[in-house]
Amino acid sequence: MEKIFITGGAGFIGSNLAELLSSLDFEVVVYDNLKSGFIENINSIPNVKFINGDISDFETLCESVKGSSRVYHFAAEISVPESVEKPKHTEEVNTLGTINLLNAMLKNNVKNIVFASSAAVYGDSEECPKTLDMTPNPISPYAISKLSGEYYIKMFTKIHGFKGVVTRFFNVFGDRQNPNSKYAAAVPIFISKALKGDTITIFGDGEQTRDFIYVKDLVKYIYELSNSGVGYYNLGYGEKITINDLVQKIIKLTNSNSKVEYKPTRAGDVKRSFADVSKLKELNRVELYGFETGLARTIEYFKNKGKT
Repeated sequence: MEKIFITGGAGFIGSNLAELLSSLDFEVVVYDNLKSGFIENINSIPNVKFINGDISDFETLCESVKGSSRVYHFAAEISVPESVEKPKHTEEVNTLGTINLLNAMLKNNVKNIVFASSAAVYGDSEECPKTLDMTPNPISPYAISKLSGEYYIKMFTKIHGFKGVVTRFFNVFGDRQNPNSKYAAAVPIFISKALKGDTITIFGDGEQTRDFIYVKDLVKYIYELSNSGVGYYNLGYGEKITINDLVQKIIKLTNSNSKVEYKPTRAGDVKRSFADVSKLKELNRVELYGFETGLARTIEYFKNKGKT
């Protein structure tokens, strides 16, 4: 059975990928320190081995990645606001952790990697859609660390013969996303508030645009890219929606009486973002749920979770 290694595999996106790979009969090794991941996310997935480890621990990484055919690298500090507050820590985890992983792979002759980067590397340019040939302009320590990771993947590809794929995630939502974190993403917070009838807070005027992609579709793309992709890819639907419209959709789908309040824009947030996905469309056809179905499925997930 082919062995696959996922850093941050107990987290939101990593656990969804682990589930997909398990269903395809791979042996999945999940490497996670459980800071933002949860062991419950992977407990019920067959063919998964869990290793409680940190990407700062080079020796444990070296031993754990041994024998893997490919690596998916999701482990990171993912909050933009937290990175603004703690830039040094973000750099230590995201950039130095990526270097550690790449060196551990090199030591074990494991040379296939898919790196989870972010649309944040594009910065706050008004130009949309975000195209792969745009000059990066990161405006937060988080975005800077992701861009740095991209460059290290590129360097190891050129110097050491790695097969590196860089995926720039836009706004991912779906099953297992945590709405309770201090720095939680918008969709799970909005759904959680709407289901309870609580007031929903929007930072800024709500007219900022985003490209939201359902996690089950995202991991399908990631798997396909690990098989046939080369270089850089934007991972989104190539569609935009304002935060105001997103909130109204969620309120309608949940039949909620939640009110909406507005607060000042947060440091590091960008105004406009949606993806040019033309390169992604060149891949073999991937069957997708799409945004509307994905949002409905996510709402059902949180409804059912609230009953347990």
